[in-house]
Amino acid sequence: MKKWFAMALLVGVGVTGLLVEPAAQLKQGGPIDTSDTAWILTATALVLLMTPGLSFFYGGMVRLKNVVSTLLQSFIAMAVISLIWVVVGFSLCFGDSFHGLIGDPRTFFMFSGVGGETHPDLAPTIPLMLFALFQLKFAIITPALITGAFAERVRFKAYVLFMVLFTLVIYAPLAHWTWHPEGFLRQWGVLDFAGGTVVHMSAGFAALAGALVLGRRKVHVENTTHAPANIPFVMLGTGMLWFGWFGFNAGSAMSASSLATLAFATTNTASAAAMLGWIAFDWLRGRKPSAMGACIGAVVGLVAVTPAAGFITVGQSIFVGLVASFVSNAAVHFKNRTPVDDTLDVFPCHGLGGVVGMVLTGVLAKDVGLIHGETRTFMMHMLALVLVSVFSFAGSFLLYKLVDRIVPLRVTREHEEEGLDLSQHGETVGESIIAAAPQPALTATTAVATEPAPDASRLPQPA
Repeated sequence: MKKWFAMALLVGVGVTGLLVEPAAQLKQGGPIDTSDTAWILTATALVLLMTPGLSFFYGGMVRLKNVVSTLLQSFIAMAVISLIWVVVGFSLCFGDSFHGLIGDPRTFFMFSGVGGETHPDLAPTIPLMLFALFQLKFAIITPALITGAFAERVRFKAYVLFMVLFTLVIYAPLAHWTWHPEGFLRQWGVLDFAGGTVVHMSAGFAALAGALVLGRRKVHVENTTHAPANIPFVMLGTGMLWFGWFGFNAGSAMSASSLATLAFATTNTASAAAMLGWIAFDWLRGRKPSAMGACIGAVVGLVAVTPAAGFITVGQSIFVGLVASFVSNAAVHFKNRTPVDDTLDVFPCHGLGGVVGMVLTGVLAKDVGLIHGETRTFMMHMLALVLVSVFSFAGSFLLYKLVDRIVPLRVTREHEEEGLDLSQHGETVGESIIAAAPQPALTATTAVATEPAPDASRLPQPA
C-alpha cells in the first residue's frame, strides 16, 4: 500500500507539472548583468558538485558493507529535493513573507512566476530562475549532511521520508528567517553569509537528534573498532568539497565582484588553517598526523568560515579556522567517551563548526562586530544561536518520531549485521569491482606463474 501511495504521489507531481500554466514573473528588476549571471551559473554547478563530494567523504569512512548505501543517501537528495524545491520548497523559503516566519507556498508554486527576469529583492542582477537554482543546491546538501550521524543503521525509505519533512518543516523556515529580506532573523541583523546557520547548524543539531533516536550500533555498544572502507575516497571527497565550497561561499556574494573574491580567499585560508590546526592538535595529544584528520580538519574550517566569509578579513579567517578545528577536535574526543553514536561526527564537526562560525561572525564582522564596539549584532547572534539550536534539534526529534511511526527508522539487527548495501539495495562494492574487472587481467598472473622457464640454449650467448 505504501509503495502504491509513493508512486501515486510521484505521478501526481508529474501531472501537476503538466497542468499548471506558467505565470509571468510578478516582480521584475533592472537589466541582467551577464558577468554576474555567468559567475552564478558556475557557482551553482560548483555547489551541486559538493553533494557527490560529500558522498565520497562519508562513504570512505564507513565499513565496506555500507559504502554503497552511504553514497546513495547523499546522491538521492539531488533527485528528491530538486522536485520538492520546484513544487513548493522555493516558495516556502523565498515566497511572499508571512510575518517574517515562512513564505507563501502559492507565490512560486511549481516554479510559476520564476522566470528569466531579474527580481528587485532576491536577484537584482541575475535571472530569478538562476537564483532559485543556486539556492536549491543548498537545500540539497543540508539533509545529505545529516546522514553521517545515523550511517550504517537507517532504513532507506524512512530516510527519504525524513528528508522531505526536514526540508519543508526545518530547512524552509530557517532559510526564510535568515535570507528572505523580510525574515525576522535578517531584520534583527543576524548575519549568515552562506549558510552556517541555515545549513550547518540545522544539519548538525538534526544529526544529534537522529543519533539519539536511532540508538547505538552493535559495534558501538561493543566498543569494536573498524578501519574506514577507503581513505582515498575520503580524500577525494574532501577535494571535491573544498573545490565546490568556492561556489558555496563566493557564489553567495550574488555577483562577480570584490566581495566574491574576498569570500573566495577567506574560504581557502580558513580551510588551510583548520587542516593544520587539526593535525597539530592530534600531535599534541600524541597521535600520528593522519590523512583522515587532515580531511576532517579542512572540512571543519570550511564549515566555520561559511557564515563569516564575506564579513571578515583573510587574516581573521586563519583565526576562525584554527578555533573551529580545536573546538571540533576536542568535541570529537569528548563524544567518543559518551554513549552517543554519531557515526561520522556530524554534530561535533558541522553543528559545532557552524556554532563557532556564527559566534565569531558576531565578534569579527566588519563595522558591526563586537571588536568594532557594536554589541547589538553579537547579542542578536547569541539569541539566534539559541533559537536555531532548539528549533532544529526539537523539530527534528519530533520528525524522527513521526517518521518512525510511519516507516521504522532503523533496520533490523540482522540487516545491520549484513550491511545496508545488501539489505537495503542488493548491491555491494565487492561485486561491483569484480564485475567491472577485465577477465584477461585476472588470469595474467596465473599465466606468468605457470609458464615454464625458458630454454637456456635458446638465449643469446655472450661473445
